[in-house]
Amino acid sequence: MNPGFEDDIESVLHIAREVSVFKIPPLKANEGHRAGEWGDLAQPLWKGRLRILEKNSGVTILFEDGTTGELFAKADYDPSKPCVEAVLDSSRYFVVRIEDNGRKAYIGMGFIERTDSFDFSVALQDYTKRWRASQNPSEPSENEDKPSPHIPAGPKKDFSLKEGQTFSIAIPGKKKAANETSTDLLTVGQDEDDGILRHIAETCW
Repeated sequence: MNPGFEDDIESVLHIAREVSVFKIPPLKANEGHRAGEWGDLAQPLWKGRLRILEKNSGVTILFEDGTTGELFAKADYDPSKPCVEAVLDSSRYFVVRIEDNGRKAYIGMGFIERTDSFDFSVALQDYTKRWRASQNPSEPSENEDKPSPHIPAGPKKDFSLKEGQTFSIAIPGKKKAANETSTDLLTVGQDEDDGILRHIAETCW
């Protein structure tokens, strides 16, 4: 058995059938990237397929030709220093940092549909959560000790009177007789109901 077999196992976290790549201007000091400053967005530098590939060594974002699979660019995604940054003026465009032998370059990336950009972001967020959990296996998740708002905190208490149980009401200004016991409200309620039923019967029949 090949001892490095496990290293060869890979899984695709996300595929976008079509993305556009843009050449972007240098980032202004203390400001974020804006897709509106990239020029004509209808004329990208490159178009192709994007895949997020996970291996035991980590995750890589691949920009490939949609037909031949030829690699255009790739970016290793490290959750501790993410190489993907959202722009300030759109939810469909991002800036990706490409590194090769110590050299860095920044490219703009855009999706046709917002659903595609959303799925791309979710795939990276899900991986980041798993990565953080693997880095701190003994650390409980932030919601582990918090009860869910959709689940009752405990069994509901039953405050209804059981058969044979009574309780008393103290009326101001009246002294309780020595031999007086608590008033059985269940019996009183039954007598009142009987009176109402007799009144209805006498009126309707």
